[in-house]
Amino acid sequence: MRDLPSGTVTFLFTDIEGSTKLLHELGAEQYSRALAEHRRVLREAFAANQGVEVDTQGDAFFVAFPTAPGALETAAEALEGLGPGPIRVRIGIHTGTPHLAEEGYVGVDVHRAARIAACGHGGQVLVSASTAALAGTDGLRDLGEHRLKDLSAPEHIYQLGDGEFPPLKSLNRTNLPIPATAFLGRKRELDDVHELVSRADVRLLTLTGPGGTGKTRLALQAAAAASERYPGGVFWMPLAPLRDPGLVLETARQALGARDGLAEHIGDTATLLLFDNFEHLIEAAADLAGLLAACPRIDLLVTSREPLHVTGEQEYPVPSLTREEGADFFLARAKTIKPDFRADGAVAEICQRLDDLPLALELAAARVKALSPAQILERLEQRLPLLTGGARDAPERQRTLRATIEWSYELLTDEEKSLFARLAVFRGGCTLEAAEQVVDASLDALQSLVDKSLLRHSQERFWMLETIREYAAERLDIQGDGDSLKQRHADYFLRLAEEAEPHLTGSQQAPWLERLEVEHDNFRLSLDSLRRADRGGEELTLVGALMRFWYVHGHLREGSSRCEDALAAHDDQSQPRLKALFGAGLLLHRLGDYQRADALAQERLVLARRLEDGEAVATSMIAVGLAAQGLGDDKGAAAAYTEAAELARAGGYTWFLGIATGNLGDLLRDQGDYVQARARLEEALEIFRALGDERFVTVSLVNLGFLAAREGKNDEAEALLREGLVYAEALVDTELAIWCLTELSALTLSRGDAERAARLTGAMEALREETGHAPTPDLQRLSEQTRSALVSELGEVRLAVALAVGREMTFEQAVAYALQT
Repeated sequence: MRDLPSGTVTFLFTDIEGSTKLLHELGAEQYSRALAEHRRVLREAFAANQGVEVDTQGDAFFVAFPTAPGALETAAEALEGLGPGPIRVRIGIHTGTPHLAEEGYVGVDVHRAARIAACGHGGQVLVSASTAALAGTDGLRDLGEHRLKDLSAPEHIYQLGDGEFPPLKSLNRTNLPIPATAFLGRKRELDDVHELVSRADVRLLTLTGPGGTGKTRLALQAAAAASERYPGGVFWMPLAPLRDPGLVLETARQALGARDGLAEHIGDTATLLLFDNFEHLIEAAADLAGLLAACPRIDLLVTSREPLHVTGEQEYPVPSLTREEGADFFLARAKTIKPDFRADGAVAEICQRLDDLPLALELAAARVKALSPAQILERLEQRLPLLTGGARDAPERQRTLRATIEWSYELLTDEEKSLFARLAVFRGGCTLEAAEQVVDASLDALQSLVDKSLLRHSQERFWMLETIREYAAERLDIQGDGDSLKQRHADYFLRLAEEAEPHLTGSQQAPWLERLEVEHDNFRLSLDSLRRADRGGEELTLVGALMRFWYVHGHLREGSSRCEDALAAHDDQSQPRLKALFGAGLLLHRLGDYQRADALAQERLVLARRLEDGEAVATSMIAVGLAAQGLGDDKGAAAAYTEAAELARAGGYTWFLGIATGNLGDLLRDQGDYVQARARLEEALEIFRALGDERFVTVSLVNLGFLAAREGKNDEAEALLREGLVYAEALVDTELAIWCLTELSALTLSRGDAERAARLTGAMEALREETGHAPTPDLQRLSEQTRSALVSELGEVRLAVALAVGREMTFEQAVAYALQT
């Protein structure tokens, strides 16, 4: 790192006071000259005293020195050199023993130096006690102890020289506690809260969220950051121990040392009061409204698991950590227990399973002394028993995750407690309609649970954090009506799947597919419930109804497994079995298990004839043809498709006539009969256009694109395939995307762009592996030819790199890349 000093290092931070104002006063040109002169003066001083620039951001410098006297000498020379100019610089100096990593300095000393600089004024040099101890106090003025805005322990600060300046911008009048651990992440939330606190029209800001979200820590940090605005002080009132709402203002009076009433003590002084953990004292909300009316310059910051619902309140729901923040938080907490702890892939999954909830992550990290991340993850099948053992000095409600949730649960009414438990029957959340029909929820009760941070609402859905849902499930078991609710849940989602099924082949398939994807976890739970209740016919009906959803959205393995399991578990020989057999066979065909797909097609054909179901006979012949084509029996496939088309035409099964006709066109194309192939594919296209089936209109166009490519009409082929990709993206149709990417890769290679072709190939192969999608024989041959040509064009090493780039793309990124012109 450019010969950065190590061991005992003295850090110097500089920043220009009032740079924005100065820019407006001087104008851009004059300010630019002044800024350049400022940089020249500072850099000459750094160089003269062995200073090494670590970082430069805007008009600020971060410099490291091997000695404390060298840093002090630099500061003095800098102020002298800048004296005649318009720019006034504040400087902070601190000495410590930071860790020097590959990316630079790591440790609290860097932050401490920056904080010391931030509390000074232009033309002022502030020096920490550690630097003064090394350099001596001659020439230094003792400014006493000050608390910095990072809420760390008080720092003894000195000033270089005898200049007179306003009071330091440190925490002056405050009782904010000193946290035992560093504040991590939350930059966006801290900025949001600071902006809200700074607004003149926001005088009561309530941070809401479930227990363990980090409301208190965020509020303390925001209060410290805003302290400059409050000459009257910033005061913290921890309310968790109180049980009497009448004592809320009395607690504040004592914290401020008021001899008379609280309002009289504050008067017209700008003051910030932080009321922490208000949810169990909600009756005192009116008292806060009265305090705001009596003190025109007071601002209130509140943390609560529910809003106060008083006039003028601004609510800010505190979210969980981001995934990256969660992993960093877990790592930091784990290292306090096991300094040599190293994160691995399991940590990200732990964070996901724990909803990136700070308290849950802290309790999980406490287990690293005895368990590896993989072992912690394994035990998170049941989260609540594992997440215990919090710090002894933490409030009792925060020593286990169960206690944290229980604190909120006990504040509910009996009606709310019952509904909270019943809502655990849903997995992945629910709509208002589902909550009303399955668990007899009322809108008012749902709203109350949202207000109390035990339920969340977004995108027209109610849902719980999984940690909270686990506790709700425990309460449901205690209530004793879980089994009956699970069957009502299964009935509701069976009806939803049957309602959706006819729309999955028409013009409304995109919104219905999206709705089914959102409810996928609830469908999984419904299938499990139907199996446990031995409701065979309904289970077969549900897998049959979901088959097209699983197929289009690429859930091939799961869908085929669910269909096969249902067929094996229930020897039902009626209509529901016909649908499940069709679904299982089609999904297995797309997975490349043509032998099993053929066996299921033959079984379905026999059952369809026994039940005298003409439509099922026709569709069974389509399934027989697909299996035969996959097994290389082109003659048998052609005969099956032809018979299926004749049966569909005679029976008026128009949609299946389009399928049989299109499949026959595909087969003819693969056999090289391009004239007949085009006739069949165009016939299928007209059928689907008449039916309004957008997906199979697109499938027909893509198949015509494949045909155009075989005919050497590359421009026509590329246009059709790009159109197919646009639709595939809208529908999240992985099959269509895989087909289009395969052919586009070959076309791109034919145009001479091997690098791009390789990336497209990598993206296509990753999608195949993710979904289990097996290529058709024709596309398999094309893929092998493309791969072979890419090796010749790029060589093994360059090809591997380009393929890896493509493999890293998400579905959306791959489609966007392929559509770039």
